[in-house]
This record gives sequence, C-alpha cells and structure tokens, in this order.
Amino acid sequence: MKNSEIKKLISQYKETVKKQKKKNLNSFRLSEKLKEIEHRYYHETGRTLKSDLKDLKKD
Repeated sequence: MKNSEIKKLISQYKETVKKQKKKNLNSFRLSEKLKEIEHRYYHETGRTLKSDLKDLKKD
C-alpha cells in the first residue's frame, strides 16, 4: 500500500469520526465504516490506526 493510500485511509477515518460526533449519534452505518477502515488499515500496515493517530498527535 502506498503512503498516499495510507493517508487517504487516515483522512477517511477522521472525517467519519467528525460526522459521527456532528450527528451526536452512534450511527450503526458510521460505526461499521470506522471498523472497516480500521481493519483495512491494520491489514495493509500491520499497525493499528488508533495508535498511529496518537503517535501523529504527539509530533
């Protein structure tokens, strides 16, 4: 997986989280989309998306 594709997955994840917070609902569809993105990220990189996001915030 290319670095640009990884960044795209991260941005998709962030956008989905924002949508979920904006709607202030635990939307099943959005939750499933988040799980799908997390799974794909882990499958492609071998790392968890949430831990990588924490590492990015520290920098």
